[in-house]
Amino acid sequence: MARWQSHRWTLADVVPHEPGFGTEPRCLRHTPDESLWIYPDWPLELYTDDAEGYWLNQTAPVPSFFVMWRMQERVQGQEPVAVPQALSLSYHDAGRWLDAQETVENVPAPADVVAHLRAFSEAFYVPEVKKRQRPQSFQGLTDRFGQPASVSTQEKRRGPGGGGGKDMAGGSA
Repeated sequence: MARWQSHRWTLADVVPHEPGFGTEPRCLRHTPDESLWIYPDWPLELYTDDAEGYWLNQTAPVPSFFVMWRMQERVQGQEPVAVPQALSLSYHDAGRWLDAQETVENVPAPADVVAHLRAFSEAFYVPEVKKRQRPQSFQGLTDRFGQPASVSTQEKRRGPGGGGGKDMAGGSA
């Protein structure tokens, strides 16, 4: 945290929902140095069309939960608080949020979540078959505008009069 910052919001943890948490967000602890909020009952769904994003997460050195949050005012006139907007296990989701300039934080996922994620991605992720790339020497030449180009080993053509490196100043002695 920078010297000029009085405080900074950070993600503490993602835990499984328990009935005792209720459904409404609330402050669990507030001291002059710290506030701890709970945002219960967030759904976490896995989608088959994002299996690659889950596979990327579960094969990472530290598989994680990704939480996108925004600053919002709770009560008029009070300081804004960080409010979660979305929760995911997909690298693709986290990447899209970051590309959109959103605030995204992550915390390591527990072993049982990683095991479920691994089973899901193995069941639904089908790696793309890599196509053989044609060697560069066999690809056609194009200029920077995509127009066909050619290469010649002959001397460049000169303008009228043959040129040939002679002085063309045009005067007589």
